[in-house]
Amino acid sequence: MGTRLELQTLLETLCSNVYFQPPETVKMIYPCILYSRNKVDTTFADNLPYSHTVGYKVTVIDKDPDSLIPEKVSMLPMCLFDRHYTINNLNHDVYNIYY
Repeated sequence: MGTRLELQTLLETLCSNVYFQPPETVKMIYPCILYSRNKVDTTFADNLPYSHTVGYKVTVIDKDPDSLIPEKVSMLPMCLFDRHYTINNLNHDVYNIYY
């Protein structure tokens, strides 16, 4: 799979505001995509690590409940929908993606 920076570039084609693990001092502009690394799947061969696939939690945050951005994210390879929730009138669609 690709690097984190390649994932960043891919996500920027879906939304102009993309943030990777931003500090709390960053004021995010909505709609946006927020993502962070959340797991690594390791494949073993002869009891030794053979390959690693990095997983990311990708959250689309938008005021518009009918935003098209979540659908675009859901069509990415190795992407699974996790959950939806709303906080402060902002819709959050969470996905897990291996990249």
